[in-house]
Amino acid sequence: MSDVRRVFLLAHTGREEACAVAREFCSRLLDSGLVVRMSPTELADLELSDSRIEGIEPGPAAMRDCELAVVIGGDGTILRAAELTRGTDTPLLGVNLGHVGFLAEAESDDLEVTLDAVVHRRYTYDERLTIDVAVYQDKELVAQTWALNEASVEKGTPERMLEVVVEVDGRPLSRWGCDGVVCATPTGSTAYNFSAGGPIVWPDVEAMLLVPLSAHALFARPLVVGPSSVLAIEVLANNKGSGVLWADGRRTVPLPPGARIEVRRGQHPVRLARLHEAPFTDRLVAKFALPVGGWRGAAEQRMQRRLAESILEESRREDPTGREGADA
Repeated sequence: MSDVRRVFLLAHTGREEACAVAREFCSRLLDSGLVVRMSPTELADLELSDSRIEGIEPGPAAMRDCELAVVIGGDGTILRAAELTRGTDTPLLGVNLGHVGFLAEAESDDLEVTLDAVVHRRYTYDERLTIDVAVYQDKELVAQTWALNEASVEKGTPERMLEVVVEVDGRPLSRWGCDGVVCATPTGSTAYNFSAGGPIVWPDVEAMLLVPLSAHALFARPLVVGPSSVLAIEVLANNKGSGVLWADGRRTVPLPPGARIEVRRGQHPVRLARLHEAPFTDRLVAKFALPVGGWRGAAEQRMQRRLAESILEESRREDPTGREGADA
């Protein structure tokens, strides 16, 4: 077995800040004895010419002997990396340069800590559930795709609603005139699902979410189903316009009237590298800047209780009979 350690580096080279961080990351990894792989296009964008860098087009073959893929950018760049590493066991370590960056594990101002963790292999990973999506027309399979965050069925033209029937596990649930339907994973529950009014689901929960978009119906609530369920959305044949399927906001499939979209648990999970063991609650608070002022928490309550008990014990030692307090 080779002792050579390889890391694939992907960056949003359209942003100068990402380019600067990528150059620094690359230089430090090379100086630590690791081999860096990059796309030839990104190598040119970053103006890197070090012979120790392997210029290889990203994809499953290029990732298989890489222990890690470091992704410098926002969530969109991480979704691109998930697409390029699909079908491999290579974990993704996101360095956030975007706005919220829920998929990223590190921030750009923590570069020293992140580099040290990569060099000394001080990281773990989570396996995140994905969804596989199949599109049928007249019972014939016409397209297949997948998503880490969500697959959304949306109207193709702004002026027309989309008429759909939603099915769960082979049984019809409801018919909606709507702007669309979002099918999300727990990982994607903080993305489009969240904007559409769906629930936030902790990433270690195995489930799939379905959220209607601006549905004109009495029953149009977000749903959470088990990981073995199959969700289906049928674009009714009487639609005057067509729809479109979006997978992670990156891949599209046209949906003519009569199309049927089936969503099930994906065969290939995505591994996201982790540097910290912080609870998901802390991530929510940090990313959304949630107000938590005034929280005392169980630890502080225990401290207050111990303080009260020690005061009571001290008073008992000073006055074992308790008469001083009674006389007062």
